[in-house]
Formats: sequence, structure tokens, C-alpha cells
Amino acid sequence: MAEIPWEPPVAGSDVDHLVGALERLRTTFRWKADGLGAEGLNARIGKSSLTIGGLLKHLAANEDYTFTVKFRGESMGDPWVGNGWRDDNDWELTSAVDDKPEELYALWDGAVRRSRACLAAAIADGGLDQPAHITWPDGRHASLRRLVCDLIEEYGRHTGHADLLREAVDGRVGEDPPADWRPIGAQG
Repeated sequence: MAEIPWEPPVAGSDVDHLVGALERLRTTFRWKADGLGAEGLNARIGKSSLTIGGLLKHLAANEDYTFTVKFRGESMGDPWVGNGWRDDNDWELTSAVDDKPEELYALWDGAVRRSRACLAAAIADGGLDQPAHITWPDGRHASLRRLVCDLIEEYGRHTGHADLLREAVDGRVGEDPPADWRPIGAQG
């Protein structure tokens, strides 16, 4: 039986399982967001203001914030510098309507690529128990493991949102993409 690249291992180490769970959620989220044009990315359900485009931008920001700011203690840099967060904590969710589909897909894909590289290097250079830059009010530093678990939680919440939004857009349902799926980005 061929291995599905985003399926977590059946048996493996702590690192294998945590990274595998994160990768599965990333892949499922990207599949739910894949191939939509502006209309699909901006579709809403009921009174909710959430959109798949907003979630792409929000999760891209979370990827960069988790590994750049929380883990390494560095500035997020572009494209996040000069954004509207100064006066709006939901800026990335609401401003996505002004972004082209290609920009949203590239933003998320780039953030995930940077995060994967940072996480792989960090695991190779100290593992999940190493302290992150971020501190709690009492001075304790979070571990890299905590940051990965927090990101898994963030993806779990928003992949569920994307699941409902995508079904409303075009009926796409399912827990996992087909085994041969590869991201294609924007359509139409």
C-alpha cells in the first residue's frame, strides 16, 4: 500500500506524530481552500464574516508569527510589516477580500514553506523541548513543542471552518484530499 504523504505515521516518535498531525491539518486546510477564485474565497455562511480567503491570510500570519516571533524572537517582516493590525486585531481576516486569489495562495504557501524550514532546522538543532523566545507573564519560556501544539489547535479550529465554507461554495466534502492531490491555487 502506497504511503500518503500527509498521513501521520502509524507508529513513530513524538516528533513524527506532532509534525505529522500538523502536516495533515495543513494539507486538509489547503485542499479545502484550493482552486477557488475571488467569489469562492470571499463566500460567507449566514452572519459569519469568515471566508476561506480570510482564513488563508490568518493562518499564513499564524505560521509566520509562531516560528518567527514566538520561537525565534524576530520581527515578522514583509508582508506583515505596515499592516492594519495597529487598529484591527482581525485585519488579516477582513482585509483578504482586497487581495487577489493568487496573492492569498502565495502568502499561505510561502508562510508554510518558511515554517517547515524553521521547524525542521529547530528539531535538528535541539528538538521539541528547547525553549522558545516567548515568555509567560511569570517568566517561563514556552517550548517548541507547545508552539507546535498551539498551531495544531489553530489549524484544527479553522480547518473545520473551511470545511463548512467549502461545502457551501461548491459541495466539496471529505476528511482528506485524494491521495494524488497537489495544490493548484486560484481558478477563474
